[in-house]
Amino acid sequence: MAGGEDEEQRQFREYFTARHDTVRRTAYVLCGDWHWADDLTQSAFMRLAMSWRKVRDRGALDAYVRTCLVRAYLSEARRHWRRRESSVAEPPERAAPGGEDGAEGRLAFAAALRRLAPRQRAVLVCRFYQDLDVDATAAALGCSAGTPKGR
Repeated sequence: MAGGEDEEQRQFREYFTARHDTVRRTAYVLCGDWHWADDLTQSAFMRLAMSWRKVRDRGALDAYVRTCLVRAYLSEARRHWRRRESSVAEPPERAAPGGEDGAEGRLAFAAALRRLAPRQRAVLVCRFYQDLDVDATAAALGCSAGTPKGR
């Protein structure tokens, strides 16, 4: 049995190493704060670690972690102190001159996301940043397929 546990731990470590940065970036797009993104990423991977043995379809790991991440974000966003506290400084209105790398567009996109309610932001991140269809977005949010369409 110990050999099986070692193999499972190795598989989890490999998955974590391969996907950590992607999950963290998605968390940042959701919340707009790197510290909060780290917390959300940790929550999602802790949930995966606790359920690792139960996951039968290893091809569904990304969807499972995405669901854990989105639900952790929505849960945290409902907390009163998250709504009134913000540790993120506002970025400058415009990118530095010569910013041909799309920095200006990214700043505008980030500012627009910050103005949205958490569930609306989660829908947009799932649909357009993660490129999920309506059904996969609804599954990640834990709602009916009509909800993402209306947001």
